[in-house]
Amino acid sequence: MSEFLGPLSGFGVTFSTMFAKPTTEFYPEEKVPTAPGYHGRHQLNRYADGLEKCIGCELCAWACPADAIYVEGADNTDEERYSPGERYGRVYQINYLRCIGCGLCIEACPTRALTMTDDYEMVDDNRADLIYGKDRLLAPLADGMVAPPHPMAEGKTDEDYYRGNVIGEVRQ
Repeated sequence: MSEFLGPLSGFGVTFSTMFAKPTTEFYPEEKVPTAPGYHGRHQLNRYADGLEKCIGCELCAWACPADAIYVEGADNTDEERYSPGERYGRVYQINYLRCIGCGLCIEACPTRALTMTDDYEMVDDNRADLIYGKDRLLAPLADGMVAPPHPMAEGKTDEDYYRGNVIGEVRQ
């Protein structure tokens, strides 16, 4: 008797869902918000005056299990200053063909230069365009920010930057 009822219980699941109204998502037109803490596209952040937070330490590249990050650091000079302190990330690339979205890179960053946004629309028709360079990763300049290179805010040290004591006015 159980040999006969087994397949019927399976068909019962099929019949119960066959006449249910389908759930349709209208994806490109109506975007559903992501869950809190979603790991999307990376972003290189800036200080309030526009200097970059990345110091080119390469800890994010070392922490990446997929080897998707390439960083090449360089020294700041008094004439060309991109970040407070001695160094900055001259070359910064993330290969999204390799990235697994684990977030270990943002945990490794000592200056909170690298964070992950909730942007999940990263598609392209060729592989080369999925390697994001610094030009696509840097946060846009907000009001009051000046594009680097420029000197640090007057009377401030690199420690003031790291502690968040810089408001955002730079005199050129």
